[in-house]
Amino acid sequence: MDVGSGLNIMYAKTLDEMRVDRTNLRPIRAPFHGVVPSKQVVPLGQIDLRIIFGDQSNYKTETLTFDVVGFPRTFHAILGRPCYAKFMAVPNYTYLKLKMTGPCGVITVGTSFQRAYECEVECCGHAATVVASKELANLREEVAEKTPDAKKSTGSFESAKGSKEVLMDPSSSKGKKVRIGTALSSE
Repeated sequence: MDVGSGLNIMYAKTLDEMRVDRTNLRPIRAPFHGVVPSKQVVPLGQIDLRIIFGDQSNYKTETLTFDVVGFPRTFHAILGRPCYAKFMAVPNYTYLKLKMTGPCGVITVGTSFQRAYECEVECCGHAATVVASKELANLREEVAEKTPDAKKSTGSFESAKGSKEVLMDPSSSKGKKVRIGTALSSE
């Protein structure tokens, strides 16, 4: 249940487990944000599915449009405002219940607090992984920018200001020199 979501979202793995052929997806190119932290999502497509809430004695059926996404899931689907409007349903987050009117009275859909907690922990794990992978990618970009390309010619070395050339071995005839800073202490 996500009253803040303007979409109904289904994960591709859920669609596969339902044995719904992906050729039934309608193409869609409109990206959306908010499901994965700081990441734009382009759906694999859209699909209309008949959804039933209730039991044999009291049920309600509607067709919902789902945007199908192809990233790891915590849930089977996310029901947003379009679902609640179509079913005239009211979610209650405190009691983890979804209620709507049916032909024979109120239909109540719920879950356990333990299952909700497990989903929340798993969702936080997915979010942390995505954020960490983005930070790692940014770090790799920074390192790549700062690391000189070994294949490129770096040209001649220019020492910092305030340095002088000194013979490495004054007794040697080879005359190898090294540059040292003039601002260094005598130690």
